Amino acid sequence: MINYLELSKEVEKALKLGKPVVALESTIISHGMPYPENVETALNVERIVRENGATPATIAIINGKLKAGLTPDEIEYLGQKGREIVKVSRRDIPFIVAKKMDGATTVASTMIIAALAGIRVFATGGIGGVHREAQETFDISADLQELANTNVAVVCAGAKSILDLGLTLEYLETFGVPVVGYKTDELPAFYTRRSGFKLDYRLDTPEEIAKAIFVKWQLGLKGGVVVANPIPEEYEMDYDVINKAIEDALLEAKEKGIKGKETTPFLLAKVKEITGGKSLDSNIQLVYNNAKLASEIAVELSRMG
Repeated sequence: MINYLELSKEVEKALKLGKPVVALESTIISHGMPYPENVETALNVERIVRENGATPATIAIINGKLKAGLTPDEIEYLGQKGREIVKVSRRDIPFIVAKKMDGATTVASTMIIAALAGIRVFATGGIGGVHREAQETFDISADLQELANTNVAVVCAGAKSILDLGLTLEYLETFGVPVVGYKTDELPAFYTRRSGFKLDYRLDTPEEIAKAIFVKWQLGLKGGVVVANPIPEEYEMDYDVINKAIEDALLEAKEKGIKGKETTPFLLAKVKEITGGKSLDSNIQLVYNNAKLASEIAVELSRMG
């Protein structure tokens, strides 16, 4: 593994000492936001992780190396290159590494690299899931299978509201992935705090969440945990406005024949356009909120061993 995985000195030191580390993805930098907001957001997220007692490990593939912990210059590079950087999920990793290419990691591939490095907590915006009309298209994000198999806790603002949230929860339940609401009884829907879908578990402190995660893995129960952390009230979008924007974006995607891994970036960009940029502001704030909670959970988890 030493030939493929490269830890920054800061991340390596923290892991050796058993200090809390939080993994961060890079697709949000290259594909999720425009430049320069993407770089600014990524650096702010790292600052928030540090302020809350943990070490940030932004994850990407640079020149064929699986990297946990990027320099500011590497983050700037990913941000400026944007969509020229390949979006990498599980299936893509060996090809990008073998060809010594650069890759921006999705939730699934970030989980894989985090687990290889020994990082147990990961903060992102929203997880992928079962797409609407999946009964016809079979379009289901690889994030869900990764959550079933990889021991990393993922702190997110629920699943992206462009998805079929009910089917996403059903899929996670089938594969034994717990979805825990942080101070909420229902699944948050990325831009909004509510979705109408009730969760089985609600926990109100980072310590309680860390304890449940610790016990799960101590029992040998393989797989991740979804920690669903609602967007702060002051930044959430109007439920009806965002759903109308999503419906319009989905219709346009269908008309244009956009499918597969191009779907999510197209829909998010379209929703941003329809909402006059408000969805981007919400997206940034929910990522900051998740980084804070992930750091607090990582701190508690590191105390447990």
